[in-house]
Amino acid sequence: MISFTPKELTVAKMHHYLLGAIGPRPIAFASTIDENGQANLAPFSFFNVFSANPPILIFSPARSGRTNTTKDTYNNVKAHPEVVINVVNFDIVEQMSLASSPYPAGESEFVKSGLTPIPSDLVKPFRVKESPIQFECKVNQVVELGTEGGAGNLIICEVVKFHIDESYLDENQLIDQQKIDLVARMGGNWYCRANEHAMFELEKPITTCGVGYDQLPQDFLQSDVLSKNLLARLAGIEEIPNETDVNEYKLMELSDLFLSLDGQPKELELALHKRAKILLEQNNLKDAWLTLLSFNNG
Repeated sequence: MISFTPKELTVAKMHHYLLGAIGPRPIAFASTIDENGQANLAPFSFFNVFSANPPILIFSPARSGRTNTTKDTYNNVKAHPEVVINVVNFDIVEQMSLASSPYPAGESEFVKSGLTPIPSDLVKPFRVKESPIQFECKVNQVVELGTEGGAGNLIICEVVKFHIDESYLDENQLIDQQKIDLVARMGGNWYCRANEHAMFELEKPITTCGVGYDQLPQDFLQSDVLSKNLLARLAGIEEIPNETDVNEYKLMELSDLFLSLDGQPKELELALHKRAKILLEQNNLKDAWLTLLSFNNG
């Protein structure tokens, strides 16, 4: 592992390491207007949601690392503290990228990218019609993080109105994470597409407490089959099965396996760990525990 302090790196190299390591990053497709009412549209991946009550989004149009100039978006929100943050999905990713081109002042990114400006209800900047979700925002604060090239400028936005395309909602009127097909920035020219091939569900332990990694038996931890991710899944069980349950499971579900590998403890342990791995991948946590505990039980 290589290690260094920020002072040992150029701004360009630091930028590369930060953006290559911290991702995928959501994209704020920010619509603003200048002091003359001219519309501007630009994407920023230094962006996230930071509060639900009040609803706060923050993005950062950083100073140019090459010229130390500020972005038009930054200048616009300083002059007119309103913005519409448009969500970017795969359907508009190429147009979003085109809008990031360094067009000269006076050129409309809406026109150049082929995207459609539509009026907002509570703020002056336009919404992007093709965006699946649009957030009208007032800018509460702008925080300049530095004066040198590469320094960020935090645009702290409060959402004053939501616009959601109903076709992206499920039967419970919640956003369907597969339908919306979001995209995100990675390092360099790389993007990430959050479709069914890239997503997985992991239940959040909000109301439950697992027994913890420290409670896993030593033979679990020494497994050549179970990854640390799978071991952590095992550690998420609320209560370790008791001996009675293990013996009953062994009799009902594992008798044939034990008979076929009688007198071959290493092969038996390996087979049980492989079976537990399959069960864990199927989210069958209890049966995985029962399978593993059956080794050396009785």
